[in-house]
Parts: sequence; C-alpha cells; structure tokens
Amino acid sequence: MAAGTFFLSLSVLLVLGAPWRAASSQQVPVLLWSSESSLWTSQPSAHGGHVTTDLQLGQYLDAALSNGPRNVLLFLQEKLSIEDFTAFGGVYGNKQDNVFPNLENIMESSPSSLVLPAVDWYAANILPTYLKEKLGVSPLHVDQSTLLELRLNETIPSLLVVRLPYANSAGIVATKDILRANDEVIGQVLSTLKSEGVPYTALLTALRPSWVNKENDFAAVGTFGRQLLATATPTPTYPPVSHNGTGNVPCILFWASNITVFMGREMDLTNLTFRGSEDIAKDSFCNGSSATLVLKYDNENVRIVFQMERSWYPVSGRFWFTLNSVEVFNGTVNATFLAPQVNAPSIYSYRCEYVSTMAKYGPLLVRNTSETSPSSNWHLTITDFQIQAFNMTSVRFSYASDCAGFFSPGIWMGLITTLLFVFILTYGLHMVMSLKTMDRFDDPKGPSISVPQTE
Repeated sequence: MAAGTFFLSLSVLLVLGAPWRAASSQQVPVLLWSSESSLWTSQPSAHGGHVTTDLQLGQYLDAALSNGPRNVLLFLQEKLSIEDFTAFGGVYGNKQDNVFPNLENIMESSPSSLVLPAVDWYAANILPTYLKEKLGVSPLHVDQSTLLELRLNETIPSLLVVRLPYANSAGIVATKDILRANDEVIGQVLSTLKSEGVPYTALLTALRPSWVNKENDFAAVGTFGRQLLATATPTPTYPPVSHNGTGNVPCILFWASNITVFMGREMDLTNLTFRGSEDIAKDSFCNGSSATLVLKYDNENVRIVFQMERSWYPVSGRFWFTLNSVEVFNGTVNATFLAPQVNAPSIYSYRCEYVSTMAKYGPLLVRNTSETSPSSNWHLTITDFQIQAFNMTSVRFSYASDCAGFFSPGIWMGLITTLLFVFILTYGLHMVMSLKTMDRFDDPKGPSISVPQTE
C-alpha cells in the first residue's frame, strides 16, 4: 500500500465490510510498515469477503524480510479487530475521539505500509515462530525501558516482540483507554528506534479478534426462545501446535479444546499448550515414516509424548498413520498408554471428541502394562482431539477422519422408529387388502336373510 492511503483503506473497508464482517470472529487484522521504501509491489485483494491465508501472508513477509531491514518489531496485542479502527479511529472524521493518532501518522508517513484487514487467526498466531525461522534468531520480549538499553545493528537480524493488552471490561471507555495507551506505546517505541537511526520493519496484529459477530452470538440474544443456546460452551479460538520439518514445512499439527492430566492432582494444561511458550513442541521429531510430538511443560515438570507411525496397508491400497502410544512423564516416573483405535489414512487428520483413559469417555487410551507405581492412577483426557503428522503443506488440517461411527445412537433410534412405522403401515395395508365383500346383502323389500343356528 502506498504511503498516505491508510485513511482511504479503512474507508473502503467500511463500504466493503458487510460481506466479511459476518466471519470476523475468525480473523484479525495485520498492519505492516517499514523504514525501507517499495517493499510491497503487490497489493491485497480489495473485494469484500477476501481473507488473507497463511501462504499469502508469507508472501508479503518474504518480500519484506528479503528486501527490507533485518530488524523486525512485532506488536502483538491480546485482542484486535478491524472494527476497533473503524469505531475508535479517525475514519469518521472525528479527530478528537481518535485513539490511534500515532499509528495512523506512522502508516501515512512510512515509506512502505500495508493493511491486511482480514487474516486467518492461525496465520497471525504463528507469526513469532515464522519470523524466528526466517530471521534465524529467537524473539526477544521488550518494553520501552528495555529497548533503551539495546544496541541494534543493521547487519545483525533481531526480532523484538512487544506485548500489548486489551480491555477485559466490555465498557467502551475502558476499551478506548487501553487502545489509546497501546497507541502511545507504539509511538514511543518507534520514536526510540528513529532517534537511534535503526532501520526496521514493524507489524501489528493480535492473538484473537476483539469483536464478535452479534448475529451468530446466541449468548447475547435476550429472547426467551434462545436462552438455552446461551449455555453452550463456545469453541476456543487459538492456532494448533505445530512443528516444522525439513524446509520449514509443518509436519505435525495438534489441536484440542482441553487437555487435563491427573497425577494425584488435576492439572489443566490447555493454556500452557496453546497460549504459553511458542517452543513447547521444540523437541518433536518427524520424517516420512514416523513422527513424535513432544509437549514439554517445564513449569509443571510434565511431558506428554505422542508416538505416530505411517505404514502401507495392502488391503486398502493406501498409507495409514497410527498413534502407537501416548506417554506421560512426571520427572522420572512415566505412564504409557496404547491407542490402537486412533488411526486414519495418512492424507487425513484424525479427530475425536474425547481421547481419554477414563471409561466414561469410551477409553481410546489403554494402559500398556499393569503398573504398580504411582503412575497406575494417572489419567489423561483430551477434548476435541485432532492431530495430523503426514502429508501437510501448510498450517492447516486436512480432511478429518472422525472417530464417531456412522451408526450413532441417534441414527439407530431413527432407523428403528422408521422400521416400526413401516411395519405398522405394511400390516395395515395388508389387512385392508384382505377384506372381502359379502356374497348376499339384507334387502329391506324382500324377506330377511335368516341365519340358521345350530345347537
């Protein structure tokens, strides 16, 4: 995007926003700018409904990292949506209520700038990992005071991450105050870099969207007919855990809505897995025939290891992958669970509502041996489990092979009820067709029909 077109972009988005706003609950904006000119020759699609994929985002970033400065600054906000700019920015012409004066001035004055209004949330969430691999350096989390102590070099790449909060309160005033404070932080950090004469490329995005489509948010509906829908638990939105193989291509993907381990006490590891350290799966391994996903929780002294294998099955004429075992470690003590039923064609991912050692969930994880150690009382339950370890080209699951059988209890009930009604209808038609007319009828003008009775 050429410099000076930030306001025009947001105005266009307001006009074209209706088609993509309905799906905004799954997308976040990404703003890019640089002190180097002419970094982005191609522009994002301007039609309503366009969503930037991870591959398209990678193309824009590759152009900036190969031709632009090697000092990258990532402003990672907790929540953000394009509606924040249209509601609290200056696109309506009200400069007094604009909470993004520094950001808009930066976007207008930067030699190169780009606005991607709708980016898939998983693509934005893996930005730290993607930039780490491209630059070959680990991300450094900084604030304004820390930045003053750093001495950046033009020839040495660096990846600086600035975390920005978002208002937990639903009030507009609180949201505006937080966004205004974040805008001031952005302005101060960039002023520091400018004063030191350090060339840079900066990005602003978020972990998840801040605005939810009200038409699909049943919990916000106050009518009596939809109150029951408000009790449904919303599906969490965060990217899957991924591990890259050769060529920085993802080779293992894992996602779940809940991970609970019981080791004398119950531990919920969901946030540590998907919203904790970005290197949680760094010890994983994968190749063409086997894969090992290692989830390491240093703070809890816990490791969960998924062992997968890809094999050729002549009967089906295709490759299948199998989850051979799941191992849970707590220090030197471990428990091993076999998962013979967790398998799928290697071109698919595998999904199941529950993968657990608990009998009430239909245990797919079976203890390997009759252990007498403390680990014999350990349990692992993973909700909305989905995993894939082969035949991937991006951070996106392939078609899922679900563990649920085709003939579920509901289907069986429907089939039995239908067969019962068909039987009743058939029997009724048979009875009607079996009726026969009488050979003689009672004539009122003639003698009555007498029926002799025998004793």
